[in-house]
Amino acid sequence: MQVIDLRSDTVTKPSEAMRKAMFDAEVGDDIYKEDPTVNKLEEYAANLLGKEAALFVPSGTMGNQLCLNVLTQPHDEVICDIDSHIFHYESGSPAALSGIQIYPVIGKNGIFDAEQVEPVIRPTSAYYMARTKVIEIENTHNRAGGTIWSVDKIEALSNLAKKYNLHFHLDGARIWNASVASGLTVSDYTKYFGTVSCCLSKGLGAPIGSIIAGSKEFITEAYRKRKAWGGGMRQVGVIAAAGLYALKNNIERLTDDHENAHVLAKSLNEFENVDIDLESVQTNIVSFKPLNKSPEQIIAECKENGLLIGAGNVGYLRAVTHMDVNTDNINSAVEIFKKILG
Repeated sequence: MQVIDLRSDTVTKPSEAMRKAMFDAEVGDDIYKEDPTVNKLEEYAANLLGKEAALFVPSGTMGNQLCLNVLTQPHDEVICDIDSHIFHYESGSPAALSGIQIYPVIGKNGIFDAEQVEPVIRPTSAYYMARTKVIEIENTHNRAGGTIWSVDKIEALSNLAKKYNLHFHLDGARIWNASVASGLTVSDYTKYFGTVSCCLSKGLGAPIGSIIAGSKEFITEAYRKRKAWGGGMRQVGVIAAAGLYALKNNIERLTDDHENAHVLAKSLNEFENVDIDLESVQTNIVSFKPLNKSPEQIIAECKENGLLIGAGNVGYLRAVTHMDVNTDNINSAVEIFKKILG
């Protein structure tokens, strides 16, 4: 039985062309900054993101946490959305690794306004409070279903951060999806942020790795901290080659994933036992609420029928399209959902 895996866009396998790039990669010792493929990846990514420098790291979580660690001191505070990845899915790392706390604001579909943030910025005279140091947003927003931030809202938050001398960090794990869906360049988004973290191993199809980017001074400190956290790697060009191939070849094709997600969402919307907000399906993540069975029961029944999906927010299910899923697979998934949810 063929298995259709819609649990996440992290489940993709490297293509033959990507594997060849990995096989042919020129390597060196990256701890000495002598791996030419890593150097090419970091230079290419920095230019793409509009930043002075970039650093290759093993995972998105490490990328976000390195950024937060370098930008803060213990007892500082980060303002973010209540459904953000750094708050829900990074194992309590802000507290454990950096001694900082999160102040979550309640956004709509993962997006909040500058007017919500300004009242919760701590007064600098209040020595008995945590110090507000960073405003963080996530674009696209994972837990909200792949929603995209507007540039207007980003710019307003950027101006607010400057007003209060705060850092502005972007968790851009899926910034490529936002760029392709909106028609804006990646740097149209990232130019508002001092620091950026973005994944190569989700929709772009690399087997591992993320990029963080910012000023040269910031990257120098992040490079030191990466080593301290065990993220320093040696002949890592074999993996970096996959990331470089992904950036050069797999961004524009994300349109296919978005189209497949919309096909799936529209089909689910026709089912009586499904609650879905079509307006929130903006990229490659489809979040929906079953009305006739529990999410756990549906996940189990889908698996029995060769379809893998995941849990989303409380009471919701999540299906994520990616390069290893084609239109025929989506049509088959719809038939399975019809059988289980119909």
